[in-house]
Amino acid sequence: MKRLLLVCATVLAVAGLAMAQGSGARVRIVHASPDAPAVDIYVNGAMVLENLPFREYSEYLSLPAGTYNVEIKVTGTNTVVKQLSVPVQAGRDYTAIAVGYAGAGRTPGFDVKLLEDDNSAPEEGRIKVRVAHTAPGAPAVDVYVTTPFETLTGKQPVLTNVPFNAASGYLSVPIGMYQARVAVAGTKTIAIDSHRLVTWGGMIRTIIAVDNRGGGAPFDLILLPDRN
Repeated sequence: MKRLLLVCATVLAVAGLAMAQGSGARVRIVHASPDAPAVDIYVNGAMVLENLPFREYSEYLSLPAGTYNVEIKVTGTNTVVKQLSVPVQAGRDYTAIAVGYAGAGRTPGFDVKLLEDDNSAPEEGRIKVRVAHTAPGAPAVDVYVTTPFETLTGKQPVLTNVPFNAASGYLSVPIGMYQARVAVAGTKTIAIDSHRLVTWGGMIRTIIAVDNRGGGAPFDLILLPDRN
């Protein structure tokens, strides 16, 4: 199971309590801050994770509803990268994404973006796909979804002019084989290419655009398995 930065600490610190108390919220964590160092995670003053890297994500983990105090520190030090409160509600799913640059003076700065997920089943014969632009070094983008290797000539994007730190709603598309391509807004200049994506009934995916390690191009994506 992949592990990750940031509010993942929240999940692990209270997972046992969640199991004892029954149903609660579910939280999944994604680390998309390209220059953030490895970190230790503290919840309510206790370290629960250490040495967590860029571009990792957690599975959905259960926890009781509530608000949790989380500190993110550079691994092995008391240097606080971020301190935040994370509220979650029972019966809801969330994706928490570390975004922006951690380095002093770099913009956009480091933050945590909390998305509420909709993992209700797609309509019969369809899938759901969501896109989040969390690559701070990339401009606004257009997103194309086509059959594999189909030319973009004459094609219209399914999402247009998506800025950094924005996430789309869920796109409902028929089951099939697809290729998602992210282009600089207003052009056909491809910044990120998913290559071939095979889909099946009931599938839900979140596509997260990220910088290269350290920041900037070449850009890439993280494909989150929301529901299979």
